[in-house]
Amino acid sequence: MAGAGRIVAAAAALALFAFIGGFVIFASSITRYVAAAGSGRADGIVVLTGGEHRLSEAARLLAEGRGKRLLISGANRMATREDLHRKSGLSPALFDCCVDIGYDALTTSGNALETKVWAADRGYTRLILVTSSYHMPRSLVELQRAMPEVVLLPYPVVSRNFRTERWWLHGATTRLLFTEYLKFLPSAARLGVAKLFGSLEWSADVAGGASTQASGT
Repeated sequence: MAGAGRIVAAAAALALFAFIGGFVIFASSITRYVAAAGSGRADGIVVLTGGEHRLSEAARLLAEGRGKRLLISGANRMATREDLHRKSGLSPALFDCCVDIGYDALTTSGNALETKVWAADRGYTRLILVTSSYHMPRSLVELQRAMPEVVLLPYPVVSRNFRTERWWLHGATTRLLFTEYLKFLPSAARLGVAKLFGSLEWSADVAGGASTQASGT
C-alpha cells in the first residue's frame, strides 16, 4: 500500500509539474509577440470581436488590400452596422462593399463555425485571423479543427494594458493568461483527438506561426 501511495503521489507531482510548466511555456510564448509589418495577403480577413483594437486593426488590413473581404465574427447583437462602421474607421464605400457581419457566434468555437460557413460560401482558402494575442492560440486551434483545409495567417493584437515584460509580476495579466490557458487545454485536446482518429483531413496548417505575426497598438 505504501508503495502504491508513493506511485500515486509521484504521478500527481509529475502531472502538476507538467501543468505548471505548460502554463509557463504558454504564457511566455504569448508575451513574446512583437509588432510586425504584417502577415501577408489572403483571400479574406476575419476578426473575432471582444478585445481592444481588434476591429480597427482588421479594418486597416482590409484598407491596405490584404484581403478581399472582412468578416466581423461574433458581433454584439445590440451593435448596428452603423456602430461597427464607426468603430472600424473605414470609408463608407469600403465598409458597404467589403465587410460582412456575423451575429451568431457566442464562443470561440462558434466563431470557427461562423468563419467556416463564410469562407466556404466564397471559396476562400487563405485567411488572416485577427484577435488578441492571448486569445490567438485557442482561436487557431478552434478554426483549424473546424476547417483544416484553410490556411490561417495569425495577426495577434497586443492590448495596451497587457503586460509583456515580467508578466508574472502583474496580477491582472497573469490571471488573464491562466484563464486562457485553462480554456486552451480542452480545445487543444479536441483537436488532438480529431487528428488522432483521422476524422479530419489535415491538408493545411497555420502559416508563419502566431509568434511571428503581430500588430502593435
